[in-house]
Amino acid sequence: VFMASFLSSSFVPSMFIVFFSYFTLSRYILHTNVFSQGKGNREQQFYLWFDPTSDFHTYSILWNPQRIIFSVDGTPIREFKNLSSGVPFPNNQPMRIYSSLWNADDWATRGGLVKTDWTKAPFTASYRNFNANACVWSNGVSSCSSNSSPSTSNGNAWLSQELDSTSQERLQWVQKNYMIYNYCKDIKRFPQGLPQECNLV
Repeated sequence: VFMASFLSSSFVPSMFIVFFSYFTLSRYILHTNVFSQGKGNREQQFYLWFDPTSDFHTYSILWNPQRIIFSVDGTPIREFKNLSSGVPFPNNQPMRIYSSLWNADDWATRGGLVKTDWTKAPFTASYRNFNANACVWSNGVSSCSSNSSPSTSNGNAWLSQELDSTSQERLQWVQKNYMIYNYCKDIKRFPQGLPQECNLV
């Protein structure tokens, strides 16, 4: 059974960001994906460097016009940039936040080899200190002012936030030591060539 938290738009093009973890072979795996204009296939997976069931942890998604950053306890694990080079990037569609538990043992657990143990049901997920800081989209207009500086207006510094050198080093540390799947390295999956953004990063 998987815990998924994601942003979803009912509009086309749509964009989803999926965070979910599952237990297999005594390890928990965090799976991330970015969808834009209805297309995903941008998965990256990571082992966690701690037991996520022993305490609450902070999983966050920063999404601004320049980048999407996935973080765990303040440590960035993935950055998807708006490369402005023909690579689809979600810019302004309204979103809703969803969280759910669902069964995906037909594909996600070692290709379906590990099945859900229903004797452990009911399955639950607990959340605390949830926070969402966002621009409200109404009647085609954003609540975030485009005329004022993001760093000074209404606490919207996240609109221009980026990774500093320390965060870049942490990102590289996670990706070197804990990343177990990267779609940009999966040549067998993309025999006609890797997605465009893989060659531009």
